[in-house]
Amino acid sequence: MELRPAPDWQTTTWLNTPEPLDLTRLRGRVVFLHAFQMLCPGCVSHGIPQAQRVAEIFQAAPLTVVGLHTVFEHHAAMQLESLRAFVHEYRIRFPVGVDAPGTDGDPMPRTMRAYAMQGTPTAVLIDARGRLRKQMFGVHDDLLLGAEIGALLLEVAGVVPLR
Repeated sequence: MELRPAPDWQTTTWLNTPEPLDLTRLRGRVVFLHAFQMLCPGCVSHGIPQAQRVAEIFQAAPLTVVGLHTVFEHHAAMQLESLRAFVHEYRIRFPVGVDAPGTDGDPMPRTMRAYAMQGTPTAVLIDARGRLRKQMFGVHDDLLLGAEIGALLLEVAGVVPLR
């Protein structure tokens, strides 16, 4: 993958954070972005639990886990109040942004389109310089993800030269 700046997030609301997050404020930290929908079986059974494990395991590391609720189907069923209940019930502690709706009737939310996501769950790794390093659609192996995160954290620590 060619190293390029990760697109900015275009969100309407944030949960579990006192102020909106953006990549500029997170510079110097590795970012694990988990894009999900409440009604996505793969998100509920694998993606969200994986993001929660990453947040817990790497809580002392310069890494931030961010959820992105990106609704491209069943819009009426996945409104903000439903998302608030979902985040509470699933005990999601990391920040969750709500992807802005597409423009001019586009059913694809803006951040989802900017990242050319194929669907949910999608996991994205962004390095400490704000560059898109990996994007994975569907289920991603925990061990492989941990190794990929570890490699990016070694760059932050200066053990491995930044690419």
